[in-house]
Amino acid sequence: MTDIRRKPRHRRRRTAVAVGVPLALTAAGTFAYGTDLGLFGADAQASASAATAAPAWATATADGFASVNALGQNGTYGGRDGRTVTVKTLADLEKYATAAEPYVIVVAATIDMKPVGKEIRVASDKTIVGSGTSGQIVGGGFFLGTGVHNVIIRNLTIRDAYQGVWNDKEHDFDGIQMDGAHHVWIDHNDIRHMADGLIDSRKDTTYLTVSWNKLSQENKAFGIGWTENVTADITIHHNWIRETEQRNPSTDNVAHAHLYNNFLEDVAGTDIKSSYGNYSRGGTNMILENSYFQGITNPVVRDATATLVQRGNVLAGTTGKNESGGTGAAWDPKKYYAYTLDKAADVPALLKSGAGPRASLGTTAATTATTKAAATTLTVAADGSGQYRTVQAAVNAVPVNNPSRVVISVKPGTYRELVKVPSNKPHVTIQGSGGSRKDTTIVYNNASGTPKPDGSGTYGTGGSATVAVEADDFQARNLTISNDFDEAAHQDIAGQAVALRTAADKVLLDGVIVSGDQDTLLVDTASKDKLGRVYMTNSYVVGNVDFIFGRATAVIDKSVITLKKRWNGTSAGYVTAPSTAAGRKGILIANSTVNGDVSDRTFYLGRPWHAGGDATLDPQTTVRNTTLSAAIRTTPWTDMSGFSWKDDRFAEYKNKGAGAATGSTSTDRPLLTDAQAANQEVADWLGDWTPSA
Repeated sequence: MTDIRRKPRHRRRRTAVAVGVPLALTAAGTFAYGTDLGLFGADAQASASAATAAPAWATATADGFASVNALGQNGTYGGRDGRTVTVKTLADLEKYATAAEPYVIVVAATIDMKPVGKEIRVASDKTIVGSGTSGQIVGGGFFLGTGVHNVIIRNLTIRDAYQGVWNDKEHDFDGIQMDGAHHVWIDHNDIRHMADGLIDSRKDTTYLTVSWNKLSQENKAFGIGWTENVTADITIHHNWIRETEQRNPSTDNVAHAHLYNNFLEDVAGTDIKSSYGNYSRGGTNMILENSYFQGITNPVVRDATATLVQRGNVLAGTTGKNESGGTGAAWDPKKYYAYTLDKAADVPALLKSGAGPRASLGTTAATTATTKAAATTLTVAADGSGQYRTVQAAVNAVPVNNPSRVVISVKPGTYRELVKVPSNKPHVTIQGSGGSRKDTTIVYNNASGTPKPDGSGTYGTGGSATVAVEADDFQARNLTISNDFDEAAHQDIAGQAVALRTAADKVLLDGVIVSGDQDTLLVDTASKDKLGRVYMTNSYVVGNVDFIFGRATAVIDKSVITLKKRWNGTSAGYVTAPSTAAGRKGILIANSTVNGDVSDRTFYLGRPWHAGGDATLDPQTTVRNTTLSAAIRTTPWTDMSGFSWKDDRFAEYKNKGAGAATGSTSTDRPLLTDAQAANQEVADWLGDWTPSA
């Protein structure tokens, strides 16, 4: 980005500062995956029998409360940064599930638990996921003890620990039991016919999301509680609960219980009859939205001490209690995480087709009513083992105006090429198929001033991008995008060298590295009057000068921003340079870490880029709930090209670390009040868009 020096302009200074991120998120602390590129776990893949690469669905991350940063844990991503193993025996499943190191454990067989009722004690940082519909656990389940965290259990059938006694009081054989665990995601499982309950969330287990499961043929479906503390935060959505008598769920002493789009069904003509549906017990504060109750007795119940808010639910053929009310404090789930409600009337059909294990598991969004067509996959391999040898060749093969998702799966290797996704090819995902985001790299070395090969002049800043995205609903996953322009060897031209340029709406960057020096990541829009939203998560951005810049509405969440020395070894730079249009939201850095091997107090957090000297722009950067290293200057904002940062929107909120503010707000370092921060959140930044695979 060119730093055009212009005469100062006087503008009316604003007094209000607008920002956004979930207010309830705690400071991210140290990034869960490490703080440099070498700490993402072993890249080698291992198996109980042979090497296995992690499929995309095995490395997905949680939504709901399990996605919230708290208790020193940044969301829930399971074992995705460890090795991937495929297991077919009880011995191997137990070996890897109880190991200290992270694993993605792919269950590819029916595994009988011996003795019956055995519950494997799962350790932290694990993903246990069924391979298609073949992953079955018979006669037992899993136990997560106190302090166990960052666990994902997906796409499994867990069944048949039943001991022949209905309402079994002698055997505590659960499908999944959690005692004091946190950050757990239970998703797309079929759990049935156990000896006590299907799921037990006990002893203040918190930051739990339970989604898209089938829970059936049991006395007790899903119990929550077992202490007097009111501290747990739990999301329960898109579950099909049928032929169960009680605990559907029973939610006892939960600080924030968010239940939405569940389908509770009492099946006519069976011996099992519901005694109640959703139950807000003790001191629970529950929000219940857009769920469907079919034939349930006492569909919605609350204790006099509990709070229950209902919105948009459908009751069909129910009898008995349908309660709401209470005196608990009002709360809004969107202050914690983004989510989108399906229509309650659509829920039965949606869950009958989408809940439980999938032969080809996508993410939650892939099972919603709004996504009908299966994704098309094109493979790229430089060695010729794929359909195409270059990424651009695969992009070229995507039909114009394609109506549904096309996944370009790129095998490990280095692809030295320029890639452009034109505006008439939406719904494209470029995804590395290796076990690490470092295995697949797209790289080139153009810069502003590099001669074009056809002799028609030189590239500008935007034109220098290694990967240019102009199509809406684009995704990049599990790969590295880099610009390795050699500034030292080319001091004759400008140093602006873009790795990734986005000029589109609904761009999702998940699990990627975007690396360069100056102007690494350009988050742009198709035109000044068009909205362009970008959501980056679980990723790295590396650079030194204005290396996150542009006019898009962009969120950098749960990521590491790595500061890099300049070509001559000096430490000096700027993290952001927003060029936000008036009335729009700019760049939000949330729940992340900013650090790098640079000198203390040498980097600014940002400066206002008034592209082309446009005084109507209103640049915005907010940095919040983020760990700042000592590299950040004590006065972290500065002017640019004659425009004062104080005339635009720059602020911080609840950062920590050696580079964070140590006092109260000042004219040199604005800090947001709680009230200011609460008015704008990540969900507001993204509007009607909920990023998903």
